Amino acid sequence: MMASLLSFGVTGVNGYQVHVEVFGTESMPGIEIIGLPDASVKESKDRVNAAIINSGKQMNPRRITVNLAPADTKKEGPCFDLPIAVGMMIADGILIPDPPTDLKSVALFGELSLDGSVQPINGALPMVISAKENGISTVILPEKNACEVSCIQDIRILPVSHLRQVIAWFEGKMELAEQKQVSFEALKNEAVPVVDMAQIKGQKGARRAVEVAAAGGHNMLMIGVPGSGKTMLARCIPGILPPMTFEESLETTRIHSICGKLQAGKGLMVNRPFCAPHHNASVASLIGGGQDAKPGEVSLAHNGVLFLDELPEFSRSALEALRQPLEDGIVSVARVRRQAQYQSSFMLVAAMNPCPCGFYGSNRRTCRCTPPEIRRYLDRVSGPLLDRIDLQIEVDSVPINEINDSEPSESSAVVAARVRKAREIQLKRYEGTGKYCNAQLTNAEVKQFCTPDAEGTALLNAAVDSLHLSMRAYQRILKVARTIADLAGEETISSAHIAEAVQYRELDQKYWR
Repeated sequence: MMASLLSFGVTGVNGYQVHVEVFGTESMPGIEIIGLPDASVKESKDRVNAAIINSGKQMNPRRITVNLAPADTKKEGPCFDLPIAVGMMIADGILIPDPPTDLKSVALFGELSLDGSVQPINGALPMVISAKENGISTVILPEKNACEVSCIQDIRILPVSHLRQVIAWFEGKMELAEQKQVSFEALKNEAVPVVDMAQIKGQKGARRAVEVAAAGGHNMLMIGVPGSGKTMLARCIPGILPPMTFEESLETTRIHSICGKLQAGKGLMVNRPFCAPHHNASVASLIGGGQDAKPGEVSLAHNGVLFLDELPEFSRSALEALRQPLEDGIVSVARVRRQAQYQSSFMLVAAMNPCPCGFYGSNRRTCRCTPPEIRRYLDRVSGPLLDRIDLQIEVDSVPINEINDSEPSESSAVVAARVRKAREIQLKRYEGTGKYCNAQLTNAEVKQFCTPDAEGTALLNAAVDSLHLSMRAYQRILKVARTIADLAGEETISSAHIAEAVQYRELDQKYWR
């Protein structure tokens, strides 16, 4: 007897349809899985056999062949356990759908435990999206994956916790409760900033720079003594960025879903991601890679913030690998077994000390490093990478009188309102171009949208000559000036906006030249 069911796998961040074909013959008993399965798929025959027995069914001694089509695509992971189990029982004749079910309209995926319980899998969201795009009307998946797909409309989601439920549903003995759909707006109401800017004392200049960076989506570098608040400032940024749109949330959640990074019981991600890898991170962990070309930290930070603390402590190869995703917003990962492209449009926020001891240039403590030690330390950060960082600011210790000041600082909600207003101006300006913030502008678009007035042009030309700035730095100063003008609600970029933008490039001269 023959049975054919539908399931889905994941390649990159997209799902693809898999036909699970099961054929049983009167021959030497055994189970054979073909169709380019990996080790975890091959092992499913033992999991499935035990799960069927522990669900109250007994397979007849037959030769079972399971084919996963298309046969030229590598099948990975335990997500095919559930359709294989159902297909085996139908092919064996111990499960007869009643009423007869159109198996072409139902997709199943889930991992089975030996006792028959259905375990969660990675990549449920891209699988369900792909199922909807392929015209599938019903999806049966693990109960613990139901929340992450609850925002997908126009498709019936049936969560299950045990194989017995699936058997009873096919036999017409039980109705499975549909997953309640949740609107994206309801999820957004639950978003709260992790770190509020009201907790930061002093640092008016740094707070202003953080606001400018968030308003335009610009990359940022903070240089300062230990304990000056660089990390806390960075952690405030997701809370002042504009709320994610539904499309951005889908993009981000898909990446986290295939990596197994989603919190259990949570729906689509509504808080912008904040990724802070340790400085011993390898190139593959940052950019993506491994045998299966999985996403790295730059993709997990898509639509959010990638924070690199102790920037010079990262390996030179890891930092240089950031240059391509910073420019393109997409990272290409090529391995022998797989090639994949992942979105990586993120804000790079980096922090570092000015020297090995951390107190070079401090007003409060004397640096004990020699000039050669300081030079070697700073030279770990290359010029091309610095050129791609729009704002470079210095952060010093906060005076004790400001720490003890009882007057509350501006909260993230107040700053976020100004940032959101500036972003709305940018969205309206770039409508139809596919851009949503100033940092994304191409050189041609900079010339079109970021032309300063006569005084601003003269000031910028003088700054480029005196600071020996590159063409890339010139373009980025114009983008930052455009953002400063948007925050001020002004259409024209004036000399005051240019002057502030140039100030954010002066540390390059102080420390590296």
